[in-house]
Amino acid sequence: MCGICGKINIEGKEIHRALISQMNSVLSHRGPDDEGIYINPRSPGISHQSVSVGLGHKRLSIIDLSEAGKQPMSNEDRSIWMVLNGEIYNYKNLKKELEQKGHHFTSQTDCEVIIHLYEQEGIECIKRLNGMFAFSLWDSKNQTLFLCRDRLGIKPLFYSWDGESLIFASEIKSILCDPKVPKKIDWNALNLYLTFNYIPAPYTIFEKIKKLNPGYYIMVRNKDLEIKEYWDIKRNTEPIINGVKDIEIYKKKIFDLLENAVRIRSIADVPLGAFLSGGIDSSIIVGLMSRASDRPVNTYSIGYKDMPMFDETRYAREVAKFHHTNHHEIKLTSKDVLDVIPEVLTCFDEPFADSSAIPQFIVSRETKKHVKVALSGDGGDELFAGYRMYSGEYLYSRYKLLPRALRKKLIEPLLLSLPDSRDKYFLEYLRRAKKFVTGAEDRFEDRFFSWNEIFSKELRENLLKEKKMKFEEFNLDSGKDMVLKKLSSFDGDNINRMLYVDLKYSLPNDMLTKVDLMSMKNSLEVRVPLLDHRVVEFAFQLPGSLKMRGKKGKYILLETFKDILPPILLNRPKRGFEIPISKWLKSDLKFLINEYLSKRKIEKQGIFNYEPIEKLNSDLLSNRSDTSWHLWNLIVFQAWYSRHFNL
Repeated sequence: MCGICGKINIEGKEIHRALISQMNSVLSHRGPDDEGIYINPRSPGISHQSVSVGLGHKRLSIIDLSEAGKQPMSNEDRSIWMVLNGEIYNYKNLKKELEQKGHHFTSQTDCEVIIHLYEQEGIECIKRLNGMFAFSLWDSKNQTLFLCRDRLGIKPLFYSWDGESLIFASEIKSILCDPKVPKKIDWNALNLYLTFNYIPAPYTIFEKIKKLNPGYYIMVRNKDLEIKEYWDIKRNTEPIINGVKDIEIYKKKIFDLLENAVRIRSIADVPLGAFLSGGIDSSIIVGLMSRASDRPVNTYSIGYKDMPMFDETRYAREVAKFHHTNHHEIKLTSKDVLDVIPEVLTCFDEPFADSSAIPQFIVSRETKKHVKVALSGDGGDELFAGYRMYSGEYLYSRYKLLPRALRKKLIEPLLLSLPDSRDKYFLEYLRRAKKFVTGAEDRFEDRFFSWNEIFSKELRENLLKEKKMKFEEFNLDSGKDMVLKKLSSFDGDNINRMLYVDLKYSLPNDMLTKVDLMSMKNSLEVRVPLLDHRVVEFAFQLPGSLKMRGKKGKYILLETFKDILPPILLNRPKRGFEIPISKWLKSDLKFLINEYLSKRKIEKQGIFNYEPIEKLNSDLLSNRSDTSWHLWNLIVFQAWYSRHFNL
């Protein structure tokens, strides 16, 4: 795992080594082991060349720790140069194939394999790669620069294009090292952030900086920039279920695919371990690692000494005992978690309000003390329907059987009038019930969007109305439009349509962003076997009825791997990687509301109206409604804004 950056100028204007060096330096946490820079040489006697290119690389050494693995890396005649962030798990097989075709290698790296594969097949070679990656490849003979991102968006890649220069990096802060890139807020992106808690690709909070979508590549050639999709889930591939026999075939296929995905991701020249939350997905990964290893697997989990409602270490402990792992349990107090929040907030180059980034940071920090690579169970919820939202469709099918008048005039008004809170079990169930009925619309598409929405359209309008940006500059429904467009583009049952949208939006822009940011801040590489593209493609060939049985998700996943899971896990309720943000905003973190959401600060800034923020705060403190996610969303934005604009 590494950090990459670079710049191309199609007019041939000089790219200064000092700029690439500065861009590299802010990525040091992503690759503390080594660094390299390439600037394409200027032709002797020619004052102005056609294209100028600079590439930078910060290295976290995982495969081939020798000097031969140094990047930027080139082919034999130095006509192709490349920087790679990620891991290619099938590189050894590809290397053997290329050697048989006459290619010669000087290292044991996957990066060199991509270079030779490109020589053999051109940019379409990316379809042959099994892995997580973001890379840039400069082909001097064809005067072409490529930027490529892996199929699922496990590794990030940002860029800025002004028609003359393209600048790219693993993180936004690296791009902002170039003073020519303006720091102007994209108000469409702010609206999307308030809608989802994250900013979906291709947007970033900065108007002139974009995210490259997963499964896409960019080609810069002859003064043109082309963005092309090279991978997506195939449509109309759903098989027909003929009975028990077919289900057994599917279970074997899932087992074989995931077992292989875990095996090839367990190869490294450095110590390796696994995150173990005690949930289904991470427990399956640990079980498969244990089957393939001749020594105990190193596992890592965190728990809370003084927050029993959020502590799940007993489940992780059972899994560790079941598989005889070398288990590391990190027990934290509230103070331990609170102490890292300021540092976590500084990790965000754009607003990102998933509060589970905080425990993710801690478990990554503690895991890095023992190993350099960790496997995780991310992706299982988005492939096999693990979130509560998916069971909402089953519940709605029962709820709509009640007379409409009873629902709309009695049940919903009564529920919405009751207090709720994430702090106590009963009040948390009330909160979920209120969220459910608020989104219980007649149209499936409206229900799905409503259950995903953080700030409602009305609340976003009240927040932004009559402030710095004008409403005609952006569409308050842009988030809904994006979701509905993705839903309509995928053929299949409603469960798989929801999963497809989450695979394209919340997985890469929320879950994987969180893991990448928090792990790389601690120089830890995280690998995600469930997102092997072969597993993903097969999962979407399965009908939703094999994923959801009634209101219980992950049916076929549990059936497939039940023999390598301790019995206590088979019927345990789904929980996320949560912290008591609601409780803390009323107590230990109340100072953040006072600091970032005060009337004086809000009015001086001129972005939000203060009145709806005041009501959100009042509702939380009076326990009328748990608005902690809304307030945390605004606090994160304000902290980011203060850091970038000194206001």
